[in-house]
Amino acid sequence: MKVPITVTVNEVQRSSEVEPRLLLVHYLRDVLELTGTHIGCETGLCGACTVHLDGEAVKSCLMLAVQANGRSIATVEGLAVEGELDAVQRGFWEEHGLQCGFCTPGMLMSAHDLLRRSPDPTEEEIRRALGGNLCRCTGYQMIVAAVQNAARNLRTEKHATRRSRSGRQAKAPARGRK
Repeated sequence: MKVPITVTVNEVQRSSEVEPRLLLVHYLRDVLELTGTHIGCETGLCGACTVHLDGEAVKSCLMLAVQANGRSIATVEGLAVEGELDAVQRGFWEEHGLQCGFCTPGMLMSAHDLLRRSPDPTEEEIRRALGGNLCRCTGYQMIVAAVQNAARNLRTEKHATRRSRSGRQAKAPARGRK
């Protein structure tokens, strides 16, 4: 017996009928065809499936799709706006914070969650926030640098927005490669 659900995914309302035992990660990938959310361990240990549920980072392999009924989900596909990388994605690009890319969607979503809560995190806070995301390619140094870069970019963008609202000339942040 299938169950009807309605969720908002990346600001688009979606309705489906799903098996009650369908995991959220499989709903996103197989039903909605949003394959940026990766399936790794399916036990919640690797973090590759991290998405935001009502603004909070969750591991979508540990949640049933029916549990998301009536809620808002953000996936890695929703980060870029009109083809422009967001500050966290730019940070990963500028600091070479990825190698094979398998862990990257989860890292990006976890980094967003951290920076929402702590706009100027210490290295220790970054490492703790990313502790639930495993990367088999790096020593995490470039990933930590990417999150630090993103935090700086977000603070600069916020400062520029405040300055432009107050009538002063705002300077756009650089988006080029180092």
